[in-house]
Amino acid sequence: MVLILDGKAHADQMLADTGAAVAHRAEQGLRPPCLAVVLVGDDPASHVYVRGKIAACARTGIRSLEHRVPAGVSQQELEAMVGKLNIDPEVDGILVQLPLPGGLNAKRVVQRIDPRKDVDGLHPVNMGLLMTGQRGLRPCTPSACISMLKAYGIALKGVRAVVLGRSEIVGKPISLMLLEEHATVTIAHSRTVDLPGLCREADLLVAAVGRPGLVEGSWIKPGATVVDVGINRVEDLELGARIFRMDPRKLETLRAKGGVLCGDVRYGEAAAVAGAITPVPGGVGPLTIAGLMANTLQACQALEESSVEII
Repeated sequence: MVLILDGKAHADQMLADTGAAVAHRAEQGLRPPCLAVVLVGDDPASHVYVRGKIAACARTGIRSLEHRVPAGVSQQELEAMVGKLNIDPEVDGILVQLPLPGGLNAKRVVQRIDPRKDVDGLHPVNMGLLMTGQRGLRPCTPSACISMLKAYGIALKGVRAVVLGRSEIVGKPISLMLLEEHATVTIAHSRTVDLPGLCREADLLVAAVGRPGLVEGSWIKPGATVVDVGINRVEDLELGARIFRMDPRKLETLRAKGGVLCGDVRYGEAAAVAGAITPVPGGVGPLTIAGLMANTLQACQALEESSVEII
């Protein structure tokens, strides 16, 4: 029987732990951590994500500041806003919601954030700290995934791990985090030779490529752990009939509603082979915001410990 890795349940526990730590701070007379969220433009998906982050702040007792910026903002103006948040002693974490509207350079904006307030963990300094095994703020999704795997008692030491995807947000950082846990890690991508064969060697398979149903059940080693980071919307009935062959509820939803969410892994096929698997939705998705709240608390604590002048 396959073990379902319930990301929502683990995210709830992470949020509860963060909330308890924030409450303990209040008992000691310390202010709550503060997260500043910068939302540029009117992208509907970005507004949904930001609402979720603000709600998580309220749930954990973290103070939130939302800065809404028109899509026509200049690069200089946006970077200046980030600079002001850098020197605000009441702000512990800065999150610029991505993607940014066309014409704005997201990497330059991220690099403008004080690394100690970079709660997304995407600043080159934090990436460098991860590379060299030093303490720093780490990308939310990978760090929360590692936390979940440990909570479920999934062995990482000595296992053969294959990571599909080489993004800076998930693929590369989770590979480094797995190395820290003494896994033997291979990063695979679109130009990898014999991708199915490589996946079949994995005791732990992490799929983070953004291609619906790419990973077939036949690609999975019997008993392997599968972490599906992909969140894709499928509206093509022909594609759905192919990738939901062993997941009739997904196919029924697609036919009834004209669209359905799925991961990079063909869940029905994979669940018949794997030893443990994350569903989509309800697997990795909820972990990201929980990781963000944990990072905001960590940033607050680190800033209080630091005597270095804020950049």
